[in-house]
Amino acid sequence: MGPWRCLLLLPLLAVALRAQQQQFMEYVERRLTLLEERISQWHDQSSRYSTELRDFKNQVLGMLETAEKEREAMRSEAESAAVRVDRLEREVDYLETQNPAPPCVEVDETLMEKQVATAKQRKNEKYTKLTDCSDTIASVRAMKILKRFGSTSGLWTKDAAGNSEKIYVFDGTANDTVYVFPRMREFTLFSATRKAARIKLPYPWVGTGHLVYNGHLYYIRQQGPFQVIKFNLANKTVVDSSVFPAEEQIPVFGLSPFTYIEVAADEEGLWAIYATKEDEKNICLAKLDPTSLDIEQMWDTPCPRENAEGAFVVCGALHVVYNTRLPSRSRVQCVFDVSGTLAPEDASLVYFPKRYGSHSSMKYSPQERQIYAWDDGYQIIYRMEMKKKLEV
Repeated sequence: MGPWRCLLLLPLLAVALRAQQQQFMEYVERRLTLLEERISQWHDQSSRYSTELRDFKNQVLGMLETAEKEREAMRSEAESAAVRVDRLEREVDYLETQNPAPPCVEVDETLMEKQVATAKQRKNEKYTKLTDCSDTIASVRAMKILKRFGSTSGLWTKDAAGNSEKIYVFDGTANDTVYVFPRMREFTLFSATRKAARIKLPYPWVGTGHLVYNGHLYYIRQQGPFQVIKFNLANKTVVDSSVFPAEEQIPVFGLSPFTYIEVAADEEGLWAIYATKEDEKNICLAKLDPTSLDIEQMWDTPCPRENAEGAFVVCGALHVVYNTRLPSRSRVQCVFDVSGTLAPEDASLVYFPKRYGSHSSMKYSPQERQIYAWDDGYQIIYRMEMKKKLEV
């Protein structure tokens, strides 16, 4: 190709380049325009979403505020309902435990002197047994700790003569209210006294020497001379009462200064364990008539009060449990058999497993052959291994 042809093509090439350049610029402008439209659309959508999110947030905050107000209102209603329920429970307890006017318990000085004279005439006589029970304790077969309930000192027991499953709880050493659980299961599972019925006694009790026997509560009242009150648990009335015919009583157990009379039950019936100033070193024992509360017979025992923490009667034999002021293992160290069939030196030395402190009460159940004990706030059952007295 000659030079003149190249010169002719140059203008054509320049025109083509300008056309391509124009097309490229138009393409770029279209793309930028499209990008700007998308950016604008995204901005509009973002603004809308921000507005919706802000509205949603405000709506949620409003709902939360409303829910908080409703929660406060429900909490107030629940507290008000709890107050009403507590008031209703107190009113029900009041209605259930109200007793008829208790009889006027007056001390008949002539009758008291006659009872003391009769009891002293039969003092330390040999006892004629009412049953053929000839068992004695060989050892503690098992121990079961039920729970921890109430004060460090107290008493819990079942009816020693009946078939009732009810559990009776005396919390502390001085009060006027007894808690009653329908069965062992309720007493074990529930710690709150709300699950228990309440029996408000006409006179306050003292110590931990009380007893439930054949549908009646025998408890100790201290107002001047000590009195044994017989209280019917079915109709919530005082059936009888008796001033204990013993002068200048002192605490029966050296380690339990709050107990002056321990009412106990065994296969033979009712007993009273006590101590007097006249023989302040040793423990005394008396046989009670469960119907009239008369003292049928009295004994001075060789069992010392010092370091004694509790006692119970099994088949007519008094078993005194000892410990130390720094609590260690409790043990039956003195046995006094009123019928004379078991010599003290032939009795087994029974040890109770080491526990928390010392017993404030020990109630023997002649039907179950076990002991309901209260040890530093813990409720314990001891199952006893028995054997015949002749085999000891």
